[in-house]
Amino acid sequence: MFKSNNKKACPEDIRLSSVEALSRRVIIAMSGGVDSSVAAALLKRAGFDVVGVHMKFWSEGKKSGNKCCTPESEKRARQVAKKLSIPFYVFNFEKEFKKRIVDYFLKTEKQGKTPNPCVICNKEIKFGLLLEKALKLNADFIATGHYARSQLSGAEWKLLKGKDKNKDQSYFLWQLNQKQLKHILFPVGNYTKTEVRKLAKKFKLPTANTQESQEVCFINTEIHPVKSGRAGVPLKAGQFNRVNYFLRKYLKTKPGDIVDTRGKILGKHQGLWFYTIGQRKGIGIAAENPYYVLRKDIKKNELIITQNKKDLLQKELVVKSVNWISGVKPKLPIKVNTKIRYRSPSASAIVRQSGNKIKVIFKKPQRAITPGQSVVFYAGGELLGGGIIPN
Repeated sequence: MFKSNNKKACPEDIRLSSVEALSRRVIIAMSGGVDSSVAAALLKRAGFDVVGVHMKFWSEGKKSGNKCCTPESEKRARQVAKKLSIPFYVFNFEKEFKKRIVDYFLKTEKQGKTPNPCVICNKEIKFGLLLEKALKLNADFIATGHYARSQLSGAEWKLLKGKDKNKDQSYFLWQLNQKQLKHILFPVGNYTKTEVRKLAKKFKLPTANTQESQEVCFINTEIHPVKSGRAGVPLKAGQFNRVNYFLRKYLKTKPGDIVDTRGKILGKHQGLWFYTIGQRKGIGIAAENPYYVLRKDIKKNELIITQNKKDLLQKELVVKSVNWISGVKPKLPIKVNTKIRYRSPSASAIVRQSGNKIKVIFKKPQRAITPGQSVVFYAGGELLGGGIIPN
C-alpha cells in the first residue's frame, strides 16, 4: 500500500511544506497516464488531502472514445487511485467539451485556419470548468500532469517552463491568469520524463509503462482506411489522414482552384480546411519540383501554392487576443523569445505596439507562420504570455 510521508518536506514543485499540505485539499486530474499518476503520488507523499478525478470528454468514436478518457484509461486511473488510497470520481464534461472545443475546432478549420484545441481545452476545461467545480467542492488546488512550473514572486504568480526541455508544455498554457495560477499545482514540473517513469516504477503504479498519444484526442481512431488523402490524392493501402476524415464527415466539401503565385490555375482542391501552411505532401499537383501551401484566399476559395521556399518566410506578424500571465501588459517594445508552434525552435523577436495593434518582429524570418496557431512569448524560462496568429 502506498503511504504518505508527512515528515518529509514537499518537493520544490509542490510549493508547500508538509505541515501546510496536511490541511490542503487537491483535486488531481487523472487521465490514466503516467504523468498524472505520478503527480497524484507526489501529492499524496507530500501529505495533501488528494482527490482523484477523471474527466469524460466528447468523442465522435463511441467505441474507442476520446483518447484522453477511454474506458481503459478510466480503469487505469481507478487502479492508481486505489493504489494510493485516495477517493476517485468521474466528471462528465462531454457537452461542454463538444461546445467549447470541438465546435471551435470545426469553426476554425472552416475559416481556413489551423486550430490549436489543446490551448483552448486548457483554458476552458482543465483550468476552467475543473477549477470552478473544484473550488465549489472546497478544494484549495487542482493539479495536473503538465510539464510546467509556477512560482510566486512578490504578489505575482509566474509560469515557468518545465525542467524537461523536450516535454515542456508551457506553450499550451499561455491563456492562464493570476486567479487560476494561485490554485494550480504542477507536481511533475521539476522532473524529466525519464525521472517520472522511474518514480512510477518506484511507487509501483500500474501506469508506469503507459504509452502516450500525440494525436487530436477527440477524433475517432476506429475509422477504416479511405481511398483519398488530404486533397483527394490516392493513398497507399492502409494509409489515411484521421483529421481529414473527421473534417470530411463534419464539414461540407467546398472545391476550389489551386493557383500559383502568378494566379495560374494548376488544379482543384476539395476544401481549404484540408490543407495547412507549409504543407508539401498531398497537394495533388504533379511537378518536377515540389509545391508548398503558401496561403489560403477564403473569399475566392483559392489555395495558393509555391515552389519557392523563401515565399514561406515572414519577418513579422500581427497578434490578436493577447494574454499576459501577469495580468498587466508590459511596457512595449520588449525583447522576447517566441514559439510559433509547439515543436518549433525558439526565435528571438521584439513585441511592439503599432497603433492599436500588437506586432511581433522576428530577428530572423520564420517559416510557415500559420493562422489559428498560437505565438507565445518567453523571457528566459518564464512564459510571459501569448496570442493568436490571425489571417
